[in-house]
Amino acid sequence: MPSYAIVGASRGIGLEFVKQLSADKKNTVFGIIRNPAGSPNLTSIKAPNVHVVKADITDRKSLDAAAAEISKITGGGLDVLINNAALLPEGRTQQPLGAYGPDEQETLAQDLRDAFDLNVVGVVHSIQAFLPLIKKGTLKKIVSLTTGTADLDFTVKLNFPLTPAYSISKAALNMVIAKYAVEHKAEGIAFLAISPGLVNTSEKPPSPEELEVFKTLITTFQKDYPSWNGPITPTESVTAMRKVIDNFTVEQSGAFLSHWGNKQWL
Repeated sequence: MPSYAIVGASRGIGLEFVKQLSADKKNTVFGIIRNPAGSPNLTSIKAPNVHVVKADITDRKSLDAAAAEISKITGGGLDVLINNAALLPEGRTQQPLGAYGPDEQETLAQDLRDAFDLNVVGVVHSIQAFLPLIKKGTLKKIVSLTTGTADLDFTVKLNFPLTPAYSISKAALNMVIAKYAVEHKAEGIAFLAISPGLVNTSEKPPSPEELEVFKTLITTFQKDYPSWNGPITPTESVTAMRKVIDNFTVEQSGAFLSHWGNKQWL
C-alpha cells in the first residue's frame, strides 16, 4: 500500500494532490498543514485513507513530530514525500528588484530572507525529518515543487525580471535537490525538483491590477510559447505531474523538470 505525505496540503496544488492520490483506496495519504482549523477544504475530506497532520515547515520540531505520527500509522516507512509549501512575498510578487526604492532596501532583504527561510531551509528541514521514513519505504521518492522562473535560460531568454525573491529561492532549492540526489543515489532514493507550470490557485476573482499583470505575463510568455493560453488548473497540473513522478527513476535523481517531464515550463 503506497504512502504519500504532502507538505502544504490546505489548498491549491497540495490539496489537489491529496484528492487525486486518495482516490485510489490502496494509497495512504497524509496532508501536512500548519493550521488544520483554518483548512476546511482538507479537513472536510472524510476518506479513511486520508490523514491530516499538523506541522509547520519552518518549525523542525513540528516536522519531526509529524514524521513520528506518520511512522506509527505506516509501520515506520514512507514511499513518497511531496514538498509543496512555498512563499511568495505578499503584495510584491510581481515587482522586479529595481522596484524596491532606496527606503525599501530592508524590505527587499526581508523578502529574500523570508522566501529563503521557507522555500529552501524549510524544505531542507522537511527532507531531513522524513528521510529516515523514506529509506524504509518502497518507492523512495522525494519531490519538491519549484518553478520554471528559477531556470536561468528561461529568465534571460524571456526577459523576465519579476518574482525575484521567489525565483531566487527556488533556484537555490533546485541545488538542494541536486545535492541530496548525489548523496543518496546509492541508497536508491530519487530526488526530483518539478515545476507545476503556471497554475491558477486563486480562491477569489482577480483584482483589476492582477488582471493587468496576467495580461503582461501572457504577452511575455507567448513570445516563446505561442500556443500557451494562460494558467492551468490545479487538476491539470497535478494530473501531469503525477505522470512524471510515477515514471521518475533513481537514474534521473537530481533533475529539474517541468510538469511535462522536460524543460518546457508552460
